[in-house]
Amino acid sequence: MQKEILKHYQACPSCNSADIKEALTAKDYTVSQKDFAIWECGNCSLRFTQDVPDADTIGPYYKSEDYISHTNTRKGLVNNLYHIVRKQTLSGKRRLLSSATRLKRGKMLDVGAGTGAFVAHMAENGWEVTGLEPDETARTIASSQNRTLLLPMSDFYSLAPDSYDAITLWHVLEHVHDLHTYVGQLARLLKREGRIFIAVPNYTSYDAAVYKSAWAAYDVPRHLYHFSPGAMEALLAKHELQLQVIRPMWFDSFYISLLSEKYRNGRGNLVKAFFTGFISNLRAFVDKSKCSSLIYVIGK
Repeated sequence: MQKEILKHYQACPSCNSADIKEALTAKDYTVSQKDFAIWECGNCSLRFTQDVPDADTIGPYYKSEDYISHTNTRKGLVNNLYHIVRKQTLSGKRRLLSSATRLKRGKMLDVGAGTGAFVAHMAENGWEVTGLEPDETARTIASSQNRTLLLPMSDFYSLAPDSYDAITLWHVLEHVHDLHTYVGQLARLLKREGRIFIAVPNYTSYDAAVYKSAWAAYDVPRHLYHFSPGAMEALLAKHELQLQVIRPMWFDSFYISLLSEKYRNGRGNLVKAFFTGFISNLRAFVDKSKCSSLIYVIGK
């Protein structure tokens, strides 16, 4: 087994401020059961996982039958609910893309496509779609179950600039090791009037405050960064990208709360999870920037 090479930040990985300190410690409930420290930047408010394995040695932390984005598993109540909700959200995402780009059909890039469900859905609705996915197992499942050919992430930096009307990253940016190079490439690939759609968890949500270190969306060490709306806006500004609008992901509060209840007590509690998710969404209804997960719609 390859020895882990850990990344210890002396400054914020987004804004480079030295005003950083430990915020909490979270556990990897999915694979290793290890604890990881999460630090926070006092300047831009980004949280980040400290002493995380680098890109070449983090692979084993993704090797789990329960890691749904790579395996498409239906094991357990939470994963079955995920599949039911996903069918409903695919068309909602397509409508958001069409509304934001003002196109019924266009050229789209899906980064971190998982098992290809969204790529397949958009292609079926007339979009010209390129999907990128780093995990070989996920690409194989995409081909066999969704009849979708996904390209490896090694193709990301060789794609033609100014090519895409829409670029989507559904819960992907929090996994990216070379953050600024990556966001810079997204900006280069986007057409002048195009839009980038970035969905990430929001640690300023009510459910995050309830579950604290057991909040499932911390998902250490796979999630390298933990965004607030302010942290996202600060990152985009460094690449001359403009935040156009924020859209809530209403189902995520329930999904994350279900997992968090299981992490917190080892058994789960459907009633408590539903109540926490409901209160989280109720508060986010008043202030959408407090939703458990957010979609950031971004332009040049």
